[in-house]
Amino acid sequence: MAVVDHEGLVVSANETFGALLGAGPEELAGQPAADLVDLASDTRTRHAYGEVLRGRQARLRCARRLKHPDGHRLWVQVTVAPLTPGSPGVLLSVADISARRELQARLRHLKNHDPVTRLPNRTLFFERLSAALETESYERGGSGRVGLCSLDLDGFKAVNDTLGHRVGDRLLAAVAERLTRCADEAGHGRTSTPLVARLGGDEFALLVEDSTGTEQLAELAESVLSALQEPFEVAGRLLSVSASIGVVERHAAGSSATALMQAADTTLYWAKADGKARWTLFDPERNAHRMTRQALVSTLRAAVERGEFALEYQPLVGMDDGRLRGVEALVRWRHPEFGTLPPNRFIALAEEDGSIVPLGRWILATACQQARRWQLDHPDEPPIFVSVNVAVRQVWDSDLVADVAEVLARTGLAPHLLQLELTESAVMGSAGRPLEALRSLNDMGVHIAIDDFGTGYSNLAYLSRLPVSALKLDGSFVRGFQHEDPEGAASRPSPADEVIVEAMIQLAHRLGLTVTAECVETSDQASRLRRIGCDTGQGWLYSRPVSPDRISELLAGRS
Repeated sequence: MAVVDHEGLVVSANETFGALLGAGPEELAGQPAADLVDLASDTRTRHAYGEVLRGRQARLRCARRLKHPDGHRLWVQVTVAPLTPGSPGVLLSVADISARRELQARLRHLKNHDPVTRLPNRTLFFERLSAALETESYERGGSGRVGLCSLDLDGFKAVNDTLGHRVGDRLLAAVAERLTRCADEAGHGRTSTPLVARLGGDEFALLVEDSTGTEQLAELAESVLSALQEPFEVAGRLLSVSASIGVVERHAAGSSATALMQAADTTLYWAKADGKARWTLFDPERNAHRMTRQALVSTLRAAVERGEFALEYQPLVGMDDGRLRGVEALVRWRHPEFGTLPPNRFIALAEEDGSIVPLGRWILATACQQARRWQLDHPDEPPIFVSVNVAVRQVWDSDLVADVAEVLARTGLAPHLLQLELTESAVMGSAGRPLEALRSLNDMGVHIAIDDFGTGYSNLAYLSRLPVSALKLDGSFVRGFQHEDPEGAASRPSPADEVIVEAMIQLAHRLGLTVTAECVETSDQASRLRRIGCDTGQGWLYSRPVSPDRISELLAGRS
């Protein structure tokens, strides 16, 4: 302790005060107290100290780091308070808190570092990342950009499961050493070294502040992959692991730590999905597609209930006379945000989450009702059939036979005017419930067609044992009827494709099946298909998918 007068000079000090500062009490008398304990180095503390000396503030307490004459530094807590009322000057007390600060630092280190690898943990990593994204950080200079590598070990779980967590922890520590070495090499000659952190499990991250662009991050990712290729010697064993890395690099301005980590995690998932043991750069377009997909998945089931779907119909035309024989019902999603979506944007999603069942029921009912309405509106014309696509999950997850029977009974549509289309891969090899359902539908009088025929199993012999009445040739066969001449001349036919299609048509006819060619776009394709015996055609040569009213117009004038 020391007594300080109103001018800030030491009047007297005790032995411990002198020992703390490395001087005798008599040597300290008359010296400015502010200089002895560093109370004038910053404006705020200097002002508060002056206020206490003048009696305008009751107390000042602060922590200071002082340098002892022997060279070591110590942390002290300084308290300045008035003496007894009426007495001039103040009492200055200084307490050595170095041990406490050291303990706090150790605890803070333990809190912010991983005990296995001794790397910064997720908490400290986010603190550093957030700091790098603060405006003050990149406005002081530097590139104003930040890069991130999110890394996950491939096959690490197998090491833990077979050799135990102790070996797994030692492997993680060895991986951390190599990552740190890569970071040190990447930081050589640069203003900063990438921060390596363990985010949890076998997940690591490397943060590059003031990055110079994607090339720098790509080089870092490549060096990490190369460093991890060498086997690790752990507990007398040679262990091999690889890594998948998601790379993100962008301007710090306008970015957030959460958005960056989300982008890095997404890109890491892409690297895993693309085959592992590689790095992948964040692609905004691919991410937008993923976000759109997720948005569709989350609203699909509710969209069925809200009635956001509509049907369009594409004509199926007789090849011999050009007359309208039937239509294929094609569903469209009138999405309030993304506009009109074709089936390839959402049918696979509907099959994944099961919403294809209620959606399929709605398509079936709407198509049959519309086909019956056309029949009633044009009684003098031969009725046309309607073809409806059916997903395999509709057969497994619902009673398709009962659904079809109920719809036909309710709408009054004759069973032979309904055709159900299933893909070749779904029909070939059918057994159990799917095959029973197909046979029951066939017995009911409903026609069964194999869609996209020729792209799946192509087990032609199996056709004779299936209750199938029609084949729809995949459009790739029809498009293959002609190809572009490399010299720019008019397209000319490919004899091989015609031979294949003709053989399939002849076989189908011998089995009592009709054949529809999809994707007919030119009159030349149509004439050649007609010549080799194809029954019906479907494609833009005849019509794009159109509204029910347009089909009504075609029916009215089809003669």
